[in-house]
Amino acid sequence: MSSNQSLSGKVAVVGAGAKNLGGLISRTLAEAGAKVVVNYHSDGSRNEAEATVKAIETAGGEAVAVQGDLASLEDVERVFATAKEQFGGADIAVNTAGMVLRKPIIETTVAEYDKMFEVNSKTAFLFIREAGKTLNDGGKVINVVTSLLAAFTDGYATYAGGKAPVEQFTRAAAKEFAPRMISVNCVAPGPMDTPFFYGQETPERVTFHKSQAMGNDLTKIEEIAPIVKFLVTDGSWITGQTIFANGGYTVR
Repeated sequence: MSSNQSLSGKVAVVGAGAKNLGGLISRTLAEAGAKVVVNYHSDGSRNEAEATVKAIETAGGEAVAVQGDLASLEDVERVFATAKEQFGGADIAVNTAGMVLRKPIIETTVAEYDKMFEVNSKTAFLFIREAGKTLNDGGKVINVVTSLLAAFTDGYATYAGGKAPVEQFTRAAAKEFAPRMISVNCVAPGPMDTPFFYGQETPERVTFHKSQAMGNDLTKIEEIAPIVKFLVTDGSWITGQTIFANGGYTVR
């Protein structure tokens, strides 16, 4: 393990923590000393979750994988209960769950709308709710949103729209949880260099997105995980905020 043990004795629940950004956050928090509950959505990501747990254990840390659909209250409760059962409780809750869709409003079906708000909005609400009920005093809650919240663009109505309520959940929770010194924040990456992004874009639009940020590049997951680590360690006085980490892609 890393010599940096700033989270020694802490327990983190990482929603959608098996792969991509979620997987890196799981490993980053473990490297800092936290015990990690790695949530994964379904059997399709079981192998990635188990690989993340193995990587943490190989490095000398402790972790456990638990399946759960974060849009299901029963599953969310079970994920947080796993932290209690395995490690005695939880101090950190990071939700990276999300689903992207690029589609004009007039072509978007009601079923697509419902699914996008279920994955991007309902999951965050239930995650924050359960974190507020179960985290130890002094805990930290982070939801990953999107820099499209500060954009003026087409095609992403249900993605940006589905993430937009999370800011309001965050602000309310930050006030409500403040007496227990629990901070609640959002991190808003720019378009990220992951499969999550490329499936929705043409090569021409990828080039455009790159051109809008420093270095003519997309956001890397390696640029986001340290911000999450900062918010759960030295940045604990920050609460109720949305941090746009996007290399200048968008601003408010």
